[in-house]
Amino acid sequence: MTLKDGPRRFSEIRRAIPEVSQRVLTLTLRGLERDGPVSRKVTPSIPPRVDYDMTGVGRPLQTPVLGLGNWAIENRPQIDAARAAFFASAKQSPAR
Repeated sequence: MTLKDGPRRFSEIRRAIPEVSQRVLTLTLRGLERDGPVSRKVTPSIPPRVDYDMTGVGRPLQTPVLGLGNWAIENRPQIDAARAAFFASAKQSPAR
């Protein structure tokens, strides 16, 4: 589920990426709205309905962002190993 499939409610986005906290998701969406790739529409109701959608500015970003995400998924074991090695060496060496 991505915004490329059309507008999504905040709760739908949150359920799709449960490892991201509500605060981080809110701040990220706010930043994307501020910079233009994402639009936000509030529908007055109880509770208020908030929908997010890609804008014309944001649509061209989908291909490279999805490519980066796919790269990260495919290389997760190497990334985890590099992080482990980094933190192991950081514990053994003097503070930077």
